[in-house]
Amino acid sequence: MKKTIALALLCGLAACQTAPRPSAPPAAPNATAGSQAVSIAASPQAVHDTLVASAQEKGTPVIQDETNMVVMERRMTEANPALDKEFGPSDNGDRVIRIRVRFTGTECRTEAVQDLAIINNVRTALEQSFVLPGNANTMESLRGLKSRAEQGSPCPRI
Repeated sequence: MKKTIALALLCGLAACQTAPRPSAPPAAPNATAGSQAVSIAASPQAVHDTLVASAQEKGTPVIQDETNMVVMERRMTEANPALDKEFGPSDNGDRVIRIRVRFTGTECRTEAVQDLAIINNVRTALEQSFVLPGNANTMESLRGLKSRAEQGSPCPRI
């Protein structure tokens, strides 16, 4: 009798186990309001290398270079009354657009998130940062990253 109950319990436990699930796509880095995201059929290392190479080609300084994040800044050298009106003047230092791209993933699927900010009086005591929402132009730039990173990738396109 005890053997029959034990066997029934073991069979019941075996039936409760779930079949292995297919691996889920990697979770995207935490996106904030205004962020833009894209899935890339390439490894995180390929995405990183593509970002850094592209910045170097364009002469855009990389101010932070990490395994899963690259931060670049583009200095704005011309007067811009519209930005002065919207964000106040940047009269005690330079104004820059800061582009942060965070990414995580597997060998053939990387999730990338892009955030933008405008910084007035960068690297001074009066520095001010304002989050910029993504737009069609910045999304096109993110799609360009996807296209360049996927060019040399052996992975099937997403």
